[in-house]
Amino acid sequence: MSLTFFRPPLDYPRIPYDRMLSHGAGRYPENVAVVFRDVSLTYRELEALTNRFARALTRLGVGKGARVCLLTTNCPEYVVAFYAIARVGAVASPMNPSYREREIEYQLNDTEAVAVVVHADLVPLVEAVRARTRHLRHVIVIGPDASPPARSFAELIADESPAPPPRVEIHEDELVALPYSSGTTGLPKGVMISHKNLVTNNIQFVACIRLRDSDRLMLFLPFYHIYGTMLMGAAVHTGATCVLMERFEPVECMQLVQRHRVTLFFVVPPVILMLSNWPELAKYDLSSLRLTMVGAAPVAPELSRRFRQLTGVPVLQGYGMTEASPLTHLNPVHDERLNVLDSAGLVAHDTEHRVVDIETGERVLGPGEIGEICIRGPQIMRGYWKAPEATAAALREGWYYSGDIGCVDERGYLYIRDRKKEMIKFKGFGIAPAEIEALLLEHPAVADAAVIGKPHPEAGEIPKAFVVRKPGQALTAADVVAFVKGRLANYKIPGEVEFVDAIPKTPSGKILRRVLKERELGKS
Repeated sequence: MSLTFFRPPLDYPRIPYDRMLSHGAGRYPENVAVVFRDVSLTYRELEALTNRFARALTRLGVGKGARVCLLTTNCPEYVVAFYAIARVGAVASPMNPSYREREIEYQLNDTEAVAVVVHADLVPLVEAVRARTRHLRHVIVIGPDASPPARSFAELIADESPAPPPRVEIHEDELVALPYSSGTTGLPKGVMISHKNLVTNNIQFVACIRLRDSDRLMLFLPFYHIYGTMLMGAAVHTGATCVLMERFEPVECMQLVQRHRVTLFFVVPPVILMLSNWPELAKYDLSSLRLTMVGAAPVAPELSRRFRQLTGVPVLQGYGMTEASPLTHLNPVHDERLNVLDSAGLVAHDTEHRVVDIETGERVLGPGEIGEICIRGPQIMRGYWKAPEATAAALREGWYYSGDIGCVDERGYLYIRDRKKEMIKFKGFGIAPAEIEALLLEHPAVADAAVIGKPHPEAGEIPKAFVVRKPGQALTAADVVAFVKGRLANYKIPGEVEFVDAIPKTPSGKILRRVLKERELGKS
């Protein structure tokens, strides 16, 4: 029997983003909203704290259209700050807490931020660049030791009323968030996300994942990443519980899943890879989990199967990007027969996709044909901040040109093969590094792998594999080549293999092939 699945249109409230919190708090005021270490906040408390901080921002002169950067790891204050910034009509611009001075200075200046909410541990980095950030007026510190002229987050909200602040008129197409793309080439670009974009996408995700107010989400994925922003927003709208961690640590994570009876587990490929190879995993009770979602980067099907066998928890792959707020695709959650492990899934509600030829981007391809993936829907960004040429290149006639290479099958399932700019050209043949990487991860002695194109005088480029051995394994380059031979076309066999201790990746799990290519160029 052939099974198909259709996602019907949804009704989206035309509201400012902060009212998504009001919706959850109004329906489930005594549900626990956030758990973090020894802190537990109900939705009634979260709404009150958001009102307090919104009033504090107004008192500081932070109003409609102003940009406020967020430089902190996951914590309750992040949630409060994000919704309060939206409530006063300002724009939240998340920053990676692993940034160094140069990156912090760049984003503060590019956004022209008037304020930054920063974790106490990171204040020295902000202070080091403050003299060179002429728009920055307020440094608001989460944690102790907020020395003047910085202000204490806790003290600011303590001085304010928990009553709702005066309502600011906000149009749905106005900006609410300005996250920065990871910038695999050139400088990172601000992605202009509107209130409509986030409201729409949060509700699309709620519908796709079938989120309930009784759900408890394990959230170690960073809120500064758009994946984390989506999880936070969907949970808050629904009245579900967010169990927070600053960063992934396996023992603490599994203890929290067990203690709080977590129902939804959200990961990136490096986490599921680590857990699948972790001998301690069997010690923990994971029976409360109803599914694991993998996003931010493709995951090898064998890895999903292994995790399912070890835990009994289904693994669903999704797809999205910062420019789409972020969700565009997810495998169906209600029937495992519809879960295609090597696919990024079906389009979200009210979302369209098509595949076009790589050379011109104008010819629409048929089922199974490889090309560039284009997305259209209400969640697509307004454009890139201060970058009209990049915006025009990415947004064409309502379609977002993702730069990802893949295909769509007859049933509408999307398959990601690689990034457009990372395709390896071997004697005119296009090779997707991710295809070789997925195969290498099936080798019992391989812990992790990455593949790049290495310049070659005759072929143009040859695939070079970087391989991390599992502990105690005596794997050789000849073994790796023999494993690929016969499983992939000859031109996809790595022409060179190098063993490394770790594969460089972004915090969201994307392989930093650019870093590996730069190392290769350095050697030559």
